[in-house]
Amino acid sequence: MKKLMIISFALALLMSAVAVAQYGAQPPDNSKSGTTVKTVSITGKISDDGTVFVSDKESKSWTISNPDAVKGHEGHHVTLQAQVDADKSEVHVVGLKMAKDSMQK
Repeated sequence: MKKLMIISFALALLMSAVAVAQYGAQPPDNSKSGTTVKTVSITGKISDDGTVFVSDKESKSWTISNPDAVKGHEGHHVTLQAQVDADKSEVHVVGLKMAKDSMQK
């Protein structure tokens, strides 16, 4: 009888630890925090140091959060596929293509 009680207690303790671990492993819900991050296509120029992107439309400056993604394109006119965080004026580059200039023949 004593053995059965110890096994039951150990099993109950183990199950409660598993239940607590499940709740602690959930990722945070960013939809409630007010930050909006969306993927868009924007055309503009990358700065000479590769850390800032200036859009053609509004001449707005964006900080590039992953400058390694634009390495080799510093100073170029490009079209970015990027996740834009308007609150931080920051872009995370997902893809990049050289932009077609209207001045080229």
